[in-house]
Amino acid sequence: MEGSRTATSAAAAEGSSLRQQTTADPFATPGPDNTENPFATPVAATPAAESVTSRQLGFTRNDSSFEASSGVRRRFRSSRLQGEFEKPWLEDKKKQWNWDSTIFYTCVLLGLGVGGFLCWKETNVPKHDYCLVMDDHFQNLNNWNHEVQMNGFGTGSFDWTTDDPSNSYVDAEGLHIVPTATLESTSITRAQLENGFTVNMTTNSKTWGTCTSKTIKKNNDRWPCASRSNATLGQIINPVRSARLNTKGKKSIRYGRVEVVARMPKGDWLWPAIWMMPQDDVYGEWPKSGEIDIAESRGNDAKTYPMGNNLVSSALHWGTATENDRWRRAYGEWGGKRVLYSEKFHTYGLEWSEKYLFTWLDGRLRQVQFFDFTKNKNLWTYGEFAGQSINGSIPVDPWSSTGRKNTPFDEKFFLILNVAVGSTNGWFPDAIGDKPWADSSETPMRDFWKANETWLPTWGPVKDRGMVVKSVKMWQEGACGTKST
Repeated sequence: MEGSRTATSAAAAEGSSLRQQTTADPFATPGPDNTENPFATPVAATPAAESVTSRQLGFTRNDSSFEASSGVRRRFRSSRLQGEFEKPWLEDKKKQWNWDSTIFYTCVLLGLGVGGFLCWKETNVPKHDYCLVMDDHFQNLNNWNHEVQMNGFGTGSFDWTTDDPSNSYVDAEGLHIVPTATLESTSITRAQLENGFTVNMTTNSKTWGTCTSKTIKKNNDRWPCASRSNATLGQIINPVRSARLNTKGKKSIRYGRVEVVARMPKGDWLWPAIWMMPQDDVYGEWPKSGEIDIAESRGNDAKTYPMGNNLVSSALHWGTATENDRWRRAYGEWGGKRVLYSEKFHTYGLEWSEKYLFTWLDGRLRQVQFFDFTKNKNLWTYGEFAGQSINGSIPVDPWSSTGRKNTPFDEKFFLILNVAVGSTNGWFPDAIGDKPWADSSETPMRDFWKANETWLPTWGPVKDRGMVVKSVKMWQEGACGTKST
């Protein structure tokens, strides 16, 4: 027994000595009593270190031996608060407002309200019977007439409209109306274009085409059927040629609907138009008998020109003279930053009755312009023409005698499709873009032509520069077989 205790005491003493060595200061300066590497791990200390670390982490290499040696387990103590404590969130009956639910249900109610309004509005749109009078997919041009003139049709445009196949033709896509440079599509030279040459469609229709103008008078200082270049006077032959087609005498409507599927042209100073004019000038020459513009645009690139090919407009024209045309009182437009009407086909529509007239783009809900005739006594009153003086004369009311509020838009109108080039009537404002001519210039067409190196390249190939019309449909208001009144 004593030997056993002695051995045990010796072992304990040795262990004590070992622990003292293990806990010696590792950063002490080596000396006679501390000659070992202070950063070396003592071999005998490793098991002890593992034992301590293992106990701190709650496990050992042998859990059963650990439990047997420790003998006592620590009892789990809850951190839950004991006793009664204040709970103010239970005493405050006023709850915080739930904004998420409020926003959600508000949007639901608004959506239901808007949907209900649109349904109500649709059910309240006047319903009419219509009779299809024209459904043209351009297998031929039997429904159309070419207008051949050189004087700009009152707008001062620079194009010479022709019936030449290079300016209008039909293929699988539909009707193409294509502007071309005169030097490209005729035998006229540049020198002749600018000086000393005459184009006379009255005396030489075989070469230049048959002029369709019924009047011989000048318009914008230009003759409708002839042109002569004169360098001294700054006069040139029309530098571009295009086409203008109409359904006059073949297809017309008095109230009804029109739908035209078309792709607009691309190119600087191109002016495509889908519009209507009266079959007969019942109330007098333009603008007394009215004009309906279904869709007009400009070929200029919208990225560089703020009124370019991303914008479509509609208007009504009426007045007692050119100077008091009231189109600004019945004008609308539609545009978008990401939409170019020269890139793909769109549907341009018109709905017209005795009470209203509106135009739309790709569907009746996207209205470009709406005009309610019933809101005014008549268009003479709405235009405020009374008391005005035009060139020293007082205008006379040509419309009120009918007793209808929509006169002069109460007669038959026919359809026109064309692509004009340039103008002097303000369609291309002087202050916008790098316009190479001024409307007030004495030689606007020559000025335009001199800058051809800036605008002609923007026209691109024929498939881009032309307006392509895929189809045209016209309906007369009223059931088929009934006479329009």
